[in-house]
Amino acid sequence: MTIVVSTAGAGPDLALLHGWGLGAGVWNGVAERLAGAFRVHRISLPGYDGTADDGGDFAQTAAAVADALPAGATLVGWSLGGMLALAAAAARPGRFARLALVGSTPKFVQAGDWPCAQPPENHAAFTRAVAETAEATLTRFVMLFNQGDDKARAVVRALTPLFAAGLPPAPVLAKGLAWLRDVDLRPALPGIATPTLVMHGDRDPLMPFAAGEWLAANLSDVRLERFPGNAHAPFLADPERFVRALNDFCHDPA
Repeated sequence: MTIVVSTAGAGPDLALLHGWGLGAGVWNGVAERLAGAFRVHRISLPGYDGTADDGGDFAQTAAAVADALPAGATLVGWSLGGMLALAAAAARPGRFARLALVGSTPKFVQAGDWPCAQPPENHAAFTRAVAETAEATLTRFVMLFNQGDDKARAVVRALTPLFAAGLPPAPVLAKGLAWLRDVDLRPALPGIATPTLVMHGDRDPLMPFAAGEWLAANLSDVRLERFPGNAHAPFLADPERFVRALNDFCHDPA
């Protein structure tokens, strides 16, 4: 499996992994800020940003992400990218110096023992809508996951131009939605010893703040950074605080 990575800057290695539906361009603003202190690697998952999709499953993709990055890097994953980051750390113990999980969760869909997630019927309805009208649904998706954010309009303005570059192919979107429906990383957490920063907006309507709190309570070496007034994309709503928190975490000798 080939993972495409673009690199800029100099310093400790730091990799940025996007989420579902939106490629590496989501990091444009913060990547430029971070490149002043890090060697920044922006990952494009297979099928995104004009890359080919080789049909790999979730576990294969997570392992390929780990293998594509320098040993000792910090891996930052947003949303579905955070789930892949957790799986990559579990698959390759000791590979990463640190993890940062942004608006992420170990399990996206609710279960009897997992209420801090999306109802299955919501996920099913969204999957049908994407299959019928992908572009219109993704536009609504961006507005949806920013509901309640103090900077919602600014975040939507930042993300909307990314659609001009074209959407990932329909099978890639469908595969990602299937991962969100099926993947449960809760059993893997006890095996992850990598120091982890959980960054989560306290108004996230997509992956509730309670999911971030659960991660913070169940990872062995973790700190929780709450972003008040922010929804699902705190790195866009409050980039200065995001970069500062990440910088402090990566340069903390403890």
